[in-house]
Amino acid sequence: MELPSKLLENAVNEMSQLPGIGKRTALRLLLHLLKQPVEQTELLSSALTAMRNDIQFCKACHTIADDEICGICSNPSRDKSIICVVEDVRDVMAIENTGMFKGVYHVLGGKISPIEGIGPSQLKITSLVDKVKGGNISEIIFALSSTMEGDTTNFYIYRQIKDCELKTSTIARGIAVGDELEYADEVTLGRSLLNRIPFETSIKQ
Repeated sequence: MELPSKLLENAVNEMSQLPGIGKRTALRLLLHLLKQPVEQTELLSSALTAMRNDIQFCKACHTIADDEICGICSNPSRDKSIICVVEDVRDVMAIENTGMFKGVYHVLGGKISPIEGIGPSQLKITSLVDKVKGGNISEIIFALSSTMEGDTTNFYIYRQIKDCELKTSTIARGIAVGDELEYADEVTLGRSLLNRIPFETSIKQ
């Protein structure tokens, strides 16, 4: 793609590295920005810089947050004895949008996937097991996507905590097998949480 400006070309190359944005889309967005007041572009730039430099990961659940402890974990009305285990922050947002879960979360940061070179040590599994063994946890809800990698991760965690005195459940299979959690509609996702089943039952099916 021949562009009249090296500066514009560099910007297109950088923006097109974002997922779902090719060079044509990047060019369209950047030309739009060039038509706007300089102040608007500076606000966008400042917001992106602040997000990248200042955003934190909650020390309790590992989701993204503005402070050391996220708003969910610091909310006294949330039931800290029920932990919903998810892959990443997008799943937290999807479940929160249902308005049907009043516990807290634990973000693993991915799923076990030998093909991609992701093992248990690269995920936030140890801190979850430590929480469970520390007591005061009554239930773990496995809410990973119903893929082979998700099921493998669920089972690995289950083996680490199966001797602890707590309930383990998994969201009901209203989520189609192979579907990613973030793409489920809110009604289906909410019902899956409410109709969760014992994890031991799910691994026998």
